[in-house]
Amino acid sequence: MSLTSSAPRLGGWLLLPLAWLILTLLTSALVMMMYMSALFDPAWRDLLFSRDHAFLTQWGLSLATSLLVWCYSAWVTWIFCIRSRRLPRHYIIWLLLTVILALKTFAFSPVADGAAVRSLLMALLAAAILVPYFRRSQRVKNTFIAP
Repeated sequence: MSLTSSAPRLGGWLLLPLAWLILTLLTSALVMMMYMSALFDPAWRDLLFSRDHAFLTQWGLSLATSLLVWCYSAWVTWIFCIRSRRLPRHYIIWLLLTVILALKTFAFSPVADGAAVRSLLMALLAAAILVPYFRRSQRVKNTFIAP
């Protein structure tokens, strides 16, 4: 009987970055549904299209941003689950993207300061912990980089 070595399973501390990724995927799906609900409610739709062009442009850009975040998060989740060699680089890019979006929310969105600061701090904390983990961890190297 011979033992065959298979690729390490997803487990241990790797479940935490996967959970963070899935939570962001679900959050961006909810945000997209919130923006899309304005199109299906006649009162909201009339209010949306009766405003000036700048308001409609901001709404469209917010919808497009949430759609792009959802698509990229779904793709990164997929390559995470299939243990692709590309994951560490794209996960770090994804983390930096979440920090940039949290900065955008903090600086430009009409959100309460407490919520914006909380969002920014969570994104910064996740990036500060997970970027070094993905760069230096032997578990990540064995799971995603080693053949």
